[in-house]
Amino acid sequence: MIGEVSRDARPGDLVEVLGKEGTTFGWGLWNPKSRMPLRVVSHSLEEIDESFFENAIRRAANLRRGILKLDTGTDSYRAIHGDADFLPGMVADKFADVLSVEITNLAAWQRLPRWLPLLHECFGTQRVVVSVDQELARIEGIPRSGGVESDPVRSVKIREHGVRYEVSFTDGHKTGFFCDQRDNRRNFGKLAEGRTVLDLCCYTGGFAISAALGGAEDVIGVDLDETAVAMAKRNSNINSAKIRFTHADAFTWARTMIENGRTWDLVIADPPKFIHGREDEIGQGKYADLNKLALQLVAPEGLFVTCSCSGMLGAGDFERVVTNAAHRQHKRMQIFDRTGAGPDHPTLSNYPESRYLKVLWSRVI
Repeated sequence: MIGEVSRDARPGDLVEVLGKEGTTFGWGLWNPKSRMPLRVVSHSLEEIDESFFENAIRRAANLRRGILKLDTGTDSYRAIHGDADFLPGMVADKFADVLSVEITNLAAWQRLPRWLPLLHECFGTQRVVVSVDQELARIEGIPRSGGVESDPVRSVKIREHGVRYEVSFTDGHKTGFFCDQRDNRRNFGKLAEGRTVLDLCCYTGGFAISAALGGAEDVIGVDLDETAVAMAKRNSNINSAKIRFTHADAFTWARTMIENGRTWDLVIADPPKFIHGREDEIGQGKYADLNKLALQLVAPEGLFVTCSCSGMLGAGDFERVVTNAAHRQHKRMQIFDRTGAGPDHPTLSNYPESRYLKVLWSRVI
């Protein structure tokens, strides 16, 4: 849909976008090398400049700290949620005094030196860890050197609703820790008292630890990532939580448990992102298979919580995948809640893909 481009438009520039009639359509970030050459950041008819992004940082901080008052319950949360905070190409999580930044486009990489002092000021951080995916860097034309360099910090301890975690910036995925499940972890712990609990795809142990601290009778966590399991064990020790963690493929392990007739009172399945494109049928099949297996591990009238972090899988489609898996086994789910990411992960009204995390809470009959 892009027609003529001014010859003086350089990669990373903030540009005016004109409609077919030649009138202002909005303002965006330009990079002809990118898979998405034009990223519209504003539909304002009035001219905007670089202060637009600085104001976006201040608004993002006000939402988390002023309106939501997240600092009262945790020292870690999503500070900048990319396009949903009008800052495309940057995701930033606050972990105590460390800001963990993930850069995904050239424009954000170019502006980070200017943004960083303001980010530190607004979120009360002092150190920074910056990560750039090398494949995206190649596509976007992000240089290998220059820009903001990470501070020498390998890990940091954080608090979340009374639970302590160690966040590793060398071994962790994405920005190091998944803040999006914060409220869901707390709610999961409230369901665990007196129940046996299974945490499939446990990563660094968040749900398992919340269950153990919530009074669960017995807790098992399973994950294929050996490094994540080691981190989960460290986190359980920090919280004096009694949990058995197993390094295994969730699919294979679940099939073995089904053959052995094992069930649990409360089961959660929180797998990694399975779907990476709109036509990813293999990814949808993985969600169907995992939920089919997990449902068979739920005790009669037990509780089942299942998650999807794939933005390309809509909430309705995910629910159909899960309920179909239940119905094929002649089971019914009493869904009593549907949740997603915490409020520090806002969804922009004209960007529905920013609502990526879906969580179904049910009793299995």
